[in-house]
Amino acid sequence: MHNKTEGGSGLLVLILTFGVFSILNTEMGVIGMLPLIADTFQVSVPQAGWTVTVFALVIAVCGPITPMLFSRFDRKMVMLSALGVFIISNVVSMFTESFAVLLFSRAVPAIFHPVYVSMAFTVAATSVAKEDAPKAVAKVFIGVSAGMVLGVPAASFIASETSYAMAMFFFAAVNGMVFLATIVCIPSIPVTGRLSYGEQLRVLKKPALWYAVSAVVFTNGAVFGFFSYLSDYLKSVTELPFTIISLVLFIYGSANIVGNILAGRLLAVDARRTIRLTPFALAVVLASLFPLGDSFIPMLGIILLFGILTGLSSNNSQYMISNAALEAPEFANGLFLTSANSGTAIGTALCGLFISEMGIHYSAFGALICLAAATVAIFWATRPYRCTPLMKKYPELAESMR
Repeated sequence: MHNKTEGGSGLLVLILTFGVFSILNTEMGVIGMLPLIADTFQVSVPQAGWTVTVFALVIAVCGPITPMLFSRFDRKMVMLSALGVFIISNVVSMFTESFAVLLFSRAVPAIFHPVYVSMAFTVAATSVAKEDAPKAVAKVFIGVSAGMVLGVPAASFIASETSYAMAMFFFAAVNGMVFLATIVCIPSIPVTGRLSYGEQLRVLKKPALWYAVSAVVFTNGAVFGFFSYLSDYLKSVTELPFTIISLVLFIYGSANIVGNILAGRLLAVDARRTIRLTPFALAVVLASLFPLGDSFIPMLGIILLFGILTGLSSNNSQYMISNAALEAPEFANGLFLTSANSGTAIGTALCGLFISEMGIHYSAFGALICLAAATVAIFWATRPYRCTPLMKKYPELAESMR
């Protein structure tokens, strides 16, 4: 599917970006209000944390499965179905007084999370010319970043100023706006060249795909393993007050969005060089924490660079897996989501191990180990890469990049 007008594809990508924001908003928004959930349902904060854990576990399991199951159907109808499930689940979460029902209403939309997000990547990439696909996907990734940067503090503010139920209403309202925009502004998107489930699963026989999966697991392990403990690091090592930590995290999220925009441009010009150099840049930034992590101004610069490189890494990861399985885009994007979530779990556990044994100052060690493994996997995953479409169009550009 390729829209003939630039304006049409631009509106489509904008709605998809806002849609991904609404999905991530529901997923991540509860992080900032776990104490309130604990009070509301008379459970402990660790028990309230299951509202996050259940969602993540279901995504990890369903990532490659549900996008493949829905890959035969009209993409507009699938996206509307996913958004509808999110709206209903958030309304149930809003009114229930049972913690068990709340967990159930968190698990159900998580089944459809990879369906919407993977389809958003696919539709964005196919709505523009081939050489512009990385830029379109990068714009959708802004929705992921915005879900974390804006969704978490917005939900936390609404919940603290009004109630837990109003925060759930906020999630449902954002989903509802995207639902209406999809009905009104997006045409029917039938699937052309449908593949059987067996044909889609056949991509698992490709070694390049498994190199890409390994690269994504370890890259995400490095980035989000350290990020999971960033607030504690800023509090304990940099010795910042909570109000300043919130500002620093906002800077990180804003830099992440910049990284997404940058990634779209760099991947369109020279994907292999961009993907291969990113882990080395990340390693330099993480290593600089050891001499500079206790100083506020240098730490701001580190966080800024870390945010940009995190946005770049996310786009690199999606590019590697989708490029290794071009014939099964929904399945590939679902596999990307599973790989990314699995990597986050592994990296968080590894960095947590270093914190337990050596202290929070050494959390970056776990991330650096993951980066070393990612670098090897990335080398093998990107070996088959040739010139990008843009470089074929402008051979002098390709020559200058060598």
